[in-house]
Parts: sequence; structure tokens; C-alpha cells
Amino acid sequence: MDETTLVNVGTEKVSAFMTTVTQYATTFGIKILAAIAFWVVGRWLIGFAVGLVQRSLERQKVDPTVLRYVGSFITVTLNILLVVGILGFFGIQTTSLAALIAAVGLAIGMAWSGLLANLAAGGFIIVLRPFKVGDFISAGGVVGTVKEIGLFATTINTPDNVMTLVGNNKIFSDNIQNFSHNTFRRVELKAQLSGAADYQAAVALLKQRIAAIPNVLSDPPVDVEILEFNLVGPVLAVRPHCHNDNYWQVYFDANRVIKDSLGGADFPAPMPAQTIIMQQPQA
Repeated sequence: MDETTLVNVGTEKVSAFMTTVTQYATTFGIKILAAIAFWVVGRWLIGFAVGLVQRSLERQKVDPTVLRYVGSFITVTLNILLVVGILGFFGIQTTSLAALIAAVGLAIGMAWSGLLANLAAGGFIIVLRPFKVGDFISAGGVVGTVKEIGLFATTINTPDNVMTLVGNNKIFSDNIQNFSHNTFRRVELKAQLSGAADYQAAVALLKQRIAAIPNVLSDPPVDVEILEFNLVGPVLAVRPHCHNDNYWQVYFDANRVIKDSLGGADFPAPMPAQTIIMQQPQA
């Protein structure tokens, strides 16, 4: 075989190899583009389906808390199915993949049992409804307004406008205070009097002026009573009632009224008194 024949054979092999590579690259590229298209269209369909379900539930006057929880659950489930479908399109055995995912899920579940506990606690919160979206609560060591109850965590905006995520299991296993559940709440304040002050006049004056503060409820009436005694004098408990939305406005206004009412000449300033006994030395 001469040199020209060898060169021709080598050229044919290189051409065949390049043709094979081109065919595989084209096929794989088409699959990649198709997978991207499936992902984009699938995500759009998932968003459309979730929105359709939520709008349907909204027309039935379903609570916003349930809406968000159902939406999160459907979104996660459909995204998993979409990924499995795309992998199946690439020829990956989804049956074996499902078994692998189940095994990995079991291992992760044992290692991350807290996630499963949060998931279960989220379901109990939805069913038992100790609070709902929009309620002002104290739970899991956080005080604020509930923005969302998710699959694993609840989103709470604190009064200083900080978004805080609290695990559902921590919330459900701890004490929960729902300040929005009842129609009104009591504002707890104190007023220190001098021992020489007329406490009855102070009580009557505070009841009158605190009751005149905007958003203070007339029923129940303002409660002003002697709470305790100390070395300075009696301490008054001042307790107006208001709606939860007006709590801080009433709190600050009531403190200002206490200062203005008891700071006049009719009421001596509460000052600690000390008695000093001096003895003359004996001659």
C-alpha cells in the first residue's frame, strides 16, 4: 500500500469521526434546546396552574393563609415532576431515578428530621389555625405581623420592619400569643406618686383624661388603681383598653397624659425620702 492510499484512508477515518461527532453534537444540542424549552414552558404552565387554583380558591373565600400554603405545595410538587420528565426526555431511567431519590430522601429525612418536623408543623398550623396571615403574634421568640405561612417556615415582619423566618416546628412547639384574635387589648402602664400626694384625686384625674385619648375604648372603662407601694409612695396601675391597631398610639399618648396630669403643682414630685438622725456626742 503506497503513501497516497494511507493518506486517503486516514482522511476518510477523520471525516467519518467528525461526521459522527457532528451528529451526536447536533442531537445533544437539540435535546439541550428542547430541555430548556420544556423547562421554560413547564415553569410557565406551573405558574399558570397555581394561579388558576389560587384564583378559584379566592372566589370561594378561602383564607389567604391556606392559599399560600396550597400554592407552595403545588409549586414544589409540579417542579419535581417537571425535572423528572426532563431527565426522562434525555433517556435517564426515571424508575431507577425515583428509587434513588426515595433512598436519598430517606437518608436526608433521617439527617434533616427538623425539616420534616417543620413540614408537619406547618400542616397543623393550617388545620388548627392558631393564627393567620395578617395577625400580630408572638411566637418562637419573635413578635410581629404574619406575612406568609410556608411549607417549612413562617415569615413574620417585626415592628421595626425586619423580615424574620421562623421554623414552623419552633412556632408550634412553643407558646403562641395572637394579639389580633380578640377585639381589644389592655395597655399596661404605671404611674409613681409621692407619699404626700392625694392618690384619690390622682386616680380620678387620670381616669378622666386617659378616657379622652383618641381610640381608648369606653367599654371596658379605664382602670386606675393602686398597684403597689415603695419607699417613694404608691404606684398606680393605669390600664386603658384599645384595638390592637391603635396599641402604640394609645400607649405613648397615655404616658404623655400621665406626665402632664401628675406634673402640676397639685401633685408633689415623687422623690425618695431619707431620714438622717444625728446624735450629739456625750461630754
